[in-house]
Amino acid sequence: MTTRRWAIGLPVLRVALVAAASVSVWLVARIDEVDLTFPPPPMLAVVAMLPVNVVCLLLVARLLRREGRTVRELLGYEPRRLGRDLLWGLLWLVVMYLPFVATIMLVVWLQYGSEIFVRMETIFFDPASIPALDPVTWSVIAVVGVLSFAPLNAPVEELVYRGYAQGELDRRWPTTLAILVPAALFATQHIWYAPTPAAVLAFVCAFFVWGAGSGLIYRRQRRLMPLVLAHGLVNLFFTLPVLVFVMMGLPVNGAV
Repeated sequence: MTTRRWAIGLPVLRVALVAAASVSVWLVARIDEVDLTFPPPPMLAVVAMLPVNVVCLLLVARLLRREGRTVRELLGYEPRRLGRDLLWGLLWLVVMYLPFVATIMLVVWLQYGSEIFVRMETIFFDPASIPALDPVTWSVIAVVGVLSFAPLNAPVEELVYRGYAQGELDRRWPTTLAILVPAALFATQHIWYAPTPAAVLAFVCAFFVWGAGSGLIYRRQRRLMPLVLAHGLVNLFFTLPVLVFVMMGLPVNGAV
């Protein structure tokens, strides 16, 4: 497959792998007679993301090697700049979080009108959708989530959608399309991360806004590390509470 085809093929492949991983989690749960909604709760889906992220990282590394580049080069990783990158990342986190939340609220309002705040209580957290698993299983899920998903998912997604896909498309397509197409695929991936089926539309729209914002920032800065750090903090904030609850012996249903 040519570089041009991989510019679209790589993010499309990732979306397919994420979907397959999510379906696999659901099927395994059904085989074990665990009552699980579809798509499965995000904290279960993140466990299946480990092989997906490893495969995608190896593919990116291989594609870059063919072009005489490296993952470190595409990330823009420089130890002496980590402090500055972190500050930029915190800024971008705030900048992108505001329209992200606004999009979620707008979509829910368009769907439910005056019932928006009542619906928000169940759309993004439904205790009934969280399976009753034993503490050991939740401990494994929490540890895998914090140690693998948080530090690995962010750089891999930024490499796939912004660094490689957008970078390659920007050489051949109009800038707007080069940003929006990877953002649309990034949003599609998050169908499988929605906390409940009712949250899918809001999640897709909000992550499209996040992806487009990240694309604009990457287009301007030409460096991925600030976005990777912002993205990584979001992933960490998502997975860490479950580990804390497990360590404290508290019900996980209150954290997910």
